[in-house]
Amino acid sequence: MDTNPQTLPRDSWTFSPEINAEIRRAADTGIYDIRGGGAKRKVPHFDDLLFLGASISRYPLEGYREKCDTSVVLGTRFAKKPIELKIPVTIAGMSFGALSGPAKEALGRGATMAGTSTTTGDGGMTDEERGHSEKLVYQYLPSRYGMNPDDLRRADAIEIVVGQGAKPGGGGMLLGQKITQRVANMRNLPVGIDQRSACRHPDWTGPDDLEIKILELREITNWEKPIYIKIGGARPYYDTALAVKAGADVVVLDGMQGGTAATQDVFIENVGQPTLACIRPAVKALQDLGMHRKVQLVVSGGIRTGADVAKALALGADAVAIGTAALIAIGENDPKWAAEYSKLGTTADAYDDWHEGKDPAGITTQDPELMKRLDPVEAARRLRNYLAVMTLECQTIARACGKSHVHNLEPEDLCALTIEAAAMAGVPLAGTSWIPGQTGF
Repeated sequence: MDTNPQTLPRDSWTFSPEINAEIRRAADTGIYDIRGGGAKRKVPHFDDLLFLGASISRYPLEGYREKCDTSVVLGTRFAKKPIELKIPVTIAGMSFGALSGPAKEALGRGATMAGTSTTTGDGGMTDEERGHSEKLVYQYLPSRYGMNPDDLRRADAIEIVVGQGAKPGGGGMLLGQKITQRVANMRNLPVGIDQRSACRHPDWTGPDDLEIKILELREITNWEKPIYIKIGGARPYYDTALAVKAGADVVVLDGMQGGTAATQDVFIENVGQPTLACIRPAVKALQDLGMHRKVQLVVSGGIRTGADVAKALALGADAVAIGTAALIAIGENDPKWAAEYSKLGTTADAYDDWHEGKDPAGITTQDPELMKRLDPVEAARRLRNYLAVMTLECQTIARACGKSHVHNLEPEDLCALTIEAAAMAGVPLAGTSWIPGQTGF
């Protein structure tokens, strides 16, 4: 056999085995691939940033004796009752339908124990989630599934969803096998029929209409509830500016690493921008309008650790939201179900067919037998532990940078390992004073 490296067969980078497999799958089925989760391609992310810490030119805080506050208040601009959180990590919107009832209960319980909020997602408000969530944000989506004024008033804040990081410009999907009688009743849909959410709100087409809608929601809720606007990571500067001008109390910015219950794979991997690329333009929009810290910025999309939280805050966010990480914390994709994931033709860490309703962990399913596998009380304990660790990690970094509040972290505390990350985050390349696109060498 010829073992000369110059004559051995080579895979094409352009037509890789993965690309070839997708071409064959498309040719066989004639339909596009649908999956859950977020982007799997590698893009610049928080791992490409480092904190500088304190030594002589900066003075660190003593970890055991000097306080580092983590509290955050969301909705201080117009709302009579802003949301006060103990930690700067919230739970992102994930719908009942995409998730099981026990999973929604677990998220509510865990968030409450940690002193933070959770969010309903599409499809309405469940009694389990409202009953176990001390602070619950109600999502108001283009689909209007499950929406009613009474639930708007029962919520602690309202989040108008304009876009989502996994699919900015597109709507979500909920396939028929997950539309049980209860899900159908909440969404006013037929049982067992595929559902596709609208990609835009039916009663407005721009920021002027959005302003009218915000005023309408404020009147319905007696100006008590903070109004969030959630945007996908597409054009963060202009979308943030327009959300503020329309009257938002909070802007939620979701990058392309954010997950979804189900949408086209081509959407997840090819539409939107990395979370890291979105934060600084959004912050600049707030600064240009004189509204930074007056309108709060919540960042989501690929947040995994306390270091990620600290980096998002240092770049100008007020808080972050987690979705996929929260599901993993309560038991999603757990290797203890490895044998069953194998039967589904996948592995625990790669499982993303959440839309099929066969989740062995009982989280992204409506199958009664599978749902029994999730103990919402134990799952809530795990989520609380995870949130506590994230917060402690964020505090540890803030103290090392000499900060008495995590919101005092700033871009000057950061450097970047790559030119791409330096340009996106607007911080110097490590070992230099160079910010690509902003300063000379």
